[in-house]
Amino acid sequence: MISMHGQAGKRPLHEVSGRGFCKSLTVRGILLWTASLLLDALKSEFVTSGALSHQSRCVHPVGQFTSSDLPVSHISVHSTVTSNQSTRARPITGTHMPAFAFNTGKDLARHAAQIIARLVRERSDLGQTTVLGLPTGSTPVSTYRELIRLHQQEGLDFSHVVVFCLDEFFGISNDNPQCHRSWLAEHFFDHVNLSDENIHCLDSQVATADVEIHCRRYDEAIQSAGGFDLVLLGIGRNGHIGFNEPFSMRKSRTRLCTLDPITRQSCASDFFGESNVPLQALTVGLSPILAARHVLLLALGEHKASIVSETLEGAITDRVPASYLQEHVDARALLDLPAAGALTGVSMPWLLEKVNWDESLIKRAVLWLCEQTGKALLKLDDEDFRQHDLHQLLRHHGPAQEIAHRVFRWMLDTIEYHPAGREAKTALCFSPHPDDDVISMGGTLIRLVEDGHRVHIAYMTSGNIAVFDHDAHRVADLVTEYNRLFGIDQQKSVEVQEQVRGGLQTKEPGHPDLDTILKIKALIRWSEARAGALHVGCQAENLHFLDLPFYRTGTIAKHPMGEEDTAIIRELLERTEPDQVYLAGDLADPHGTHRICAEAILYVLGEMRREGRPIPEVLLYRGAWQEYALHEIEIAVPLSPSDIELKRQAIFMHESQKDEALFPGADPREFWQRAEDRNKGTAEKYNQIGLPEFFALEAFTRWKGSEI
Repeated sequence: MISMHGQAGKRPLHEVSGRGFCKSLTVRGILLWTASLLLDALKSEFVTSGALSHQSRCVHPVGQFTSSDLPVSHISVHSTVTSNQSTRARPITGTHMPAFAFNTGKDLARHAAQIIARLVRERSDLGQTTVLGLPTGSTPVSTYRELIRLHQQEGLDFSHVVVFCLDEFFGISNDNPQCHRSWLAEHFFDHVNLSDENIHCLDSQVATADVEIHCRRYDEAIQSAGGFDLVLLGIGRNGHIGFNEPFSMRKSRTRLCTLDPITRQSCASDFFGESNVPLQALTVGLSPILAARHVLLLALGEHKASIVSETLEGAITDRVPASYLQEHVDARALLDLPAAGALTGVSMPWLLEKVNWDESLIKRAVLWLCEQTGKALLKLDDEDFRQHDLHQLLRHHGPAQEIAHRVFRWMLDTIEYHPAGREAKTALCFSPHPDDDVISMGGTLIRLVEDGHRVHIAYMTSGNIAVFDHDAHRVADLVTEYNRLFGIDQQKSVEVQEQVRGGLQTKEPGHPDLDTILKIKALIRWSEARAGALHVGCQAENLHFLDLPFYRTGTIAKHPMGEEDTAIIRELLERTEPDQVYLAGDLADPHGTHRICAEAILYVLGEMRREGRPIPEVLLYRGAWQEYALHEIEIAVPLSPSDIELKRQAIFMHESQKDEALFPGADPREFWQRAEDRNKGTAEKYNQIGLPEFFALEAFTRWKGSEI
């Protein structure tokens, strides 16, 4: 039986026949033995592609973790380009547990999957099972897809793998799309050769009176399997892992828990409204998770940046359950760059180590200095640099006035009244949802039209799942009465009206709508998008409703972007031949649609470039979730009060999203308020650093040709 103490050196080790270790070995002996194996492995593919090892970890329960703390072998694991592909990651300094930033979520998923695959293969070669603790949610989806690919294309064998689902909503039916057992089956179990007897999930339908014994037996099953070899984790915005919500006890075991309001808010979109999210859930406790031999903590997107920073750089506290991983002997955080963006080693590396002062880092540091001192750029002096640990920058690029003037000119050059120039061009704006165009760059659309450019807008998805049921019901009634008044095919409209009424009455929370209802909801979003675009001056013939197949699931979960999707995008690009393309670079979108759409567009543009075809200028905008930081902005389009008013009216055309949106995210403000506050806030930041004062600014960055 495995002990559930999470501290290194306090778990009894199992015999070779059970877990592959000898009881008589001491922890020191194991570490020395592992180190010797690593020395041999340095020359092998096992190490260069990311194998797990005890020696590859340094524990810093109090201090900070830096790249210098890593043995050379560990650094090579995460930075070496293998014969197959590069993981394109780098260690992050200043964290209390090892953390690595990957250029893209795809790189992260490949690396996480390789770690799991090599552990499975190693243990299978020794005749041992591999016990995994697995989460659900959008974060691990790409990792599961990569594991499926490894199984189908490279023969990764899961027949000796035992899996335990880490949590489950309490009280939902097994056929509910949000049931974690069903979710894992759809996204992973059904695509690999896992044995049914090796799949363990908590029972969402267990009787209340039997919950305690059910949870105890689940813990016993984990222990009987030998404990977790590896636990894969996501992290909630409140720091939960599994459903171990804030203030969970470190020694907690599998149990029924009450979901935190932030968790329920985050799950609201999956259940089509927060009121439909269960109040309670079953979860594997912190004790079994922390007793795992290896832990991978994954985080994707800017909306996770704050809690990632608190988890990896803050103190260990029950308020942030994920912070307990700092004590683990072999836990590591795998992050994409947006999720790592708030960590000191990424956002302010000059505070931790010597850096190479390129233009990008100089701009970031000096703008940060303005924020710290409250001074405008041209008011900074040498003492400001010294007092804020920027001696190196001052020494190599000073004096202060010269550095500040350089950054001032860079920022001044971002201001652009005519983003496509003055000569007539063709501009194409890709809008992931039907309202992203006017919310994110409505003022710029106004300017492009005023400057005489041919402005096309491509609405990539229908947005139909974001429409309230009562709106669909109202439109069905309206059309039925309209047809009656004008004598238009009343029989068919009555049939549709009855389908809508019956479908809405019988629909369970979290379940997809009937196809008829989805079509009506799509029609609502179509009419709103058309009205909004026309209001800012676009022509109806230049509006393109792509309705990409990846989105047509009727639920928040989407299919992967496929060839049919990219073919539609390519056809539009070839037909319109734009000189300039605008797309959503908003990686804080919690539903992932912006990211998927951006990746698909850039994939197509990359293909065209490889074929030697001309590529338009590509500008990235932010959506309703977050704005670019000052140092990231490359183009800032000034907006007048009248521009903002016209933009607001265009946003108001999206009536189904007005007053209350079905998927508002964590921000309680309406979308038009977010947009105005963001645009005015950007203008105020420009003013604070001593640049011309504007009423509002819309910000963009340029695509550099790489993945995002």
